[in-house]
Amino acid sequence: MGSLREELQQAAEERSLAGLPSPRPKSGQPPAPTGDDLVALFERQVTGQEHDFGPDHPDTLSARNNLAGALVQAGRLKQAVTLSERNLADSERVLGTADPFTLTCRNNLAGAYEADGAPDRAVPLYESALTARERVLGPTGLLTLRCRDNLARAHESTMNFSRAVPLHERTLTDRERVLGAAHPDTLLSRCNLAHAHHMAGNPALGAELFTRALADSERGLGSGHAVTRHIREMLNHAQGG
Repeated sequence: MGSLREELQQAAEERSLAGLPSPRPKSGQPPAPTGDDLVALFERQVTGQEHDFGPDHPDTLSARNNLAGALVQAGRLKQAVTLSERNLADSERVLGTADPFTLTCRNNLAGAYEADGAPDRAVPLYESALTARERVLGPTGLLTLRCRDNLARAHESTMNFSRAVPLHERTLTDRERVLGAAHPDTLLSRCNLAHAHHMAGNPALGAELFTRALADSERGLGSGHAVTRHIREMLNHAQGG
């Protein structure tokens, strides 16, 4: 079910798992670069920004952050971790520890650790980023909610469901109130909560939550929407054992 869940997250958020916009070329245009080609594109951008503005300029830091995300997508995880660590240190030094971009870098470094198979290293970074985002952006800011969702998923990766489930429940409640029941982020939260219950040994409750998410998605997005299709597949998987 893990791969289905990642596909749902991509469809719901319309972005890559690393935070990069999902390439969506227009009809008749060549496909947008992916993998090593995307890495090469962002490497050129970083080189250009460093040449034009210097290594500490915010535009350079942003380009370097995009490059780290592309490295995660390409599976070059050690490089992504190293670059993300550098970018966070530089952002804290140049912009300050509470700057929204710095908080994004902290969240993204946690994501790189998690992708590299070290969720235990990711958890304290997510916790730090979440605390700061709640203070700076508010407890129901969209980036705050995304960070809380990331923290809950990292707790799942360490099999700490007693911490993951309450975080998913709070994120779901906030997203439902702020965005509505049929918003893709709300549907994602309900499925994340369902998945956590399923993995924690409560498959019946997980299937119930998937069923509600599917009904909300069909009503709000339509039966053919990518989010709806992924939820339906996850429900079928949950019901199948």
